[in-house]
Amino acid sequence: MSLLQDKFVKNTIIDAIGIEFVEINENHVVATMPVHDATRQPMGMLHGGASVVLAESVASIGAWNLVDQKTEYVVGLEINANHIRGKKSGEVTAVGTPVHIGRTTMVWEVKITDENDKLICISRCTIAVRKQTDM
Repeated sequence: MSLLQDKFVKNTIIDAIGIEFVEINENHVVATMPVHDATRQPMGMLHGGASVVLAESVASIGAWNLVDQKTEYVVGLEINANHIRGKKSGEVTAVGTPVHIGRTTMVWEVKITDENDKLICISRCTIAVRKQTDM
C-alpha cells in the first residue's frame, strides 16, 4: 500500500483524521478511523462529517483500485449517509462494497460499525470515472 500511502493519504484529510486502510481488493475495501478529538463534534460524539469523509474515502479508493490508473482517475460525485447511532470513543470500521461498476460511474455502499459490530452509519457513494485527459 505504499503507492496508496504516498499518493492518496500523506498530507490529506485521510492522514489528518487517522483513517487507515486495512484491506483493498476488487470485492471490498476496509478502513478504520479513531473516534478522537479530530473526529468528534463539539458535543463529544463522532461527527457525521467525519463518517462521510471515511465513507467517501473508502468508496474512492475502491473505485480507484478498479480503473486503469494510467489513463483514468475517480472523484466523488454524490454521497448520502444515514447516521444510525452515536459513538463517543474507540474506533469505527468501514467496509465498502461495489453495488454498480460502470464505465463512467460506480456506486459503492459503505457500512461503518463499531467494535461490537453495531451499525453507526450507512452510506451510498456515487463515483465518477474520468479520463486523465479531462484533468
